[in-house]
Amino acid sequence: MAQEWALWLPEQALKTLRYGGFYTVEIQPGLRVVSLNMNFCARENFWLMVNSTDPANQLQWLVHVLQASEDRGEKVHIIGHIPPGLCLGSWSWNYYHIINRYESTVTGQFFGHTHMDEFQMFYDEETRTRPLGVAFIAPSVTTYVNLNPGYRIYYVDGNYKNSTRLVLDHETYILNLTEANHNLESPGNPEQNPKWSLLYRATEAYGLSSLFPSDYDKLLGIFISDDRTFQKFWYLRHKGHVSESCREACKTTMLCFLRSGRSDELDLCDHLNGFARNLARAARKTLC
Repeated sequence: MAQEWALWLPEQALKTLRYGGFYTVEIQPGLRVVSLNMNFCARENFWLMVNSTDPANQLQWLVHVLQASEDRGEKVHIIGHIPPGLCLGSWSWNYYHIINRYESTVTGQFFGHTHMDEFQMFYDEETRTRPLGVAFIAPSVTTYVNLNPGYRIYYVDGNYKNSTRLVLDHETYILNLTEANHNLESPGNPEQNPKWSLLYRATEAYGLSSLFPSDYDKLLGIFISDDRTFQKFWYLRHKGHVSESCREACKTTMLCFLRSGRSDELDLCDHLNGFARNLARAARKTLC
């Protein structure tokens, strides 16, 4: 992998990539990207029974990177595959603690894995009420059960002095497989040049001015009080392909998932709602 990526990454990044599959790169003056190896938190990785707290010292390395960025006044975007809220408990707890400590430095978190268009929230550990971060979970181009292929474009506060580097908006584009496979000009043959189309723009779809953590926290409140808005989210989450609405236990499960940037909060949400861990099990079925 290091050989394949040598054209894009400096030697120091290649060094940690060879060691443990993680690296950091300065993208622009004032903006750094950290790429984490989320195999070190995966529930399916049985080697983590040996050490699930911080395999390969990746989180310790992350702390050193974030501290150096804080000292230099840099903003950091973290990218990875599995959302931290779906990781093993000990790893997820430590990561959540790190995000709390460096909330002013980490201004973007971007993950995938679930194939869905969704997000997970991070709150301050003292009160659990002040929103301080959002893990954006992008949809997959890969086809999956009852899902159209999709991809997302993020609009981020720009490259200028003292930029927040926060996500301001994002758009999701999809490929309608039903239309692409139903070629009227040549029945039985899929469309050779299928068209991607804009499914939605987040601020317009939800009536938001920006996509800051406080905006997403308010959106969760709207989901609870306004079921029509929640059902719109449910439709967009499936990239425009959904056969039935999500209500009652399904909705509670989803709201728990969106609030739970730390995996044990899924179990806490279960306990508070009296579902005997069934909600957490349902939410974790989003794993590949």
